[in-house]
Amino acid sequence: MSGKRVVILLNGEPYRGEIEAENAYVICCDGAYSWAKGRVRIDENLGDFDSLDEIPSPEPLQKFPSEKNETDGELAVDRAIELGGTYLSIYGGGGGREDHFLGNLHLLYKAKAAGVLSAVLKTNGAGIFLCGKGEQSFACKEGQTVSLLPFGGDTHIMKMEGVKYAEKDLRLCYGSTRGISNLTVSGDFSFRVRKGYVLVIVNEEVV
Repeated sequence: MSGKRVVILLNGEPYRGEIEAENAYVICCDGAYSWAKGRVRIDENLGDFDSLDEIPSPEPLQKFPSEKNETDGELAVDRAIELGGTYLSIYGGGGGREDHFLGNLHLLYKAKAAGVLSAVLKTNGAGIFLCGKGEQSFACKEGQTVSLLPFGGDTHIMKMEGVKYAEKDLRLCYGSTRGISNLTVSGDFSFRVRKGYVLVIVNEEVV
């Protein structure tokens, strides 16, 4: 994989799994420091630090005001884009407040719209990807549940392979739940997006 990898740690539900931070620039947002310190190398601490009772290390380059238009997560995505990140992984963005979780999904869109090649939100239960036009492929275990949801409008998916319901011409209307709960039948799951954006949720649990 060529390109710059950026990892963002958020102050949502603490991520319990392994954080893949090798050869990546790691940005830790505010209170995420309390669950991330000692588990992963942190290159930059960022935020308003209204959720933290200690001075993080390394010391923040800037402290943002608590009353601002952007969440700490959005500031971190802006920073990742500024750094030239092409592959973005966000940890700790699930659980907790539902409004923040929904906002974190929109951060994936912001990253993709800015030219980030791959953007994923990793929760304790799933990997959530936002995909635009073109060929998409995922390395999965057989028996994983995968769901596809249109994001921001209707989407048109073609050439779906590696799942139980492998439709060749799938149109998902915004507001429909048709793409929920498919099942992988091989180690690879792929499809082509002809139109729109689609959220791909790959559940960790194997059925």
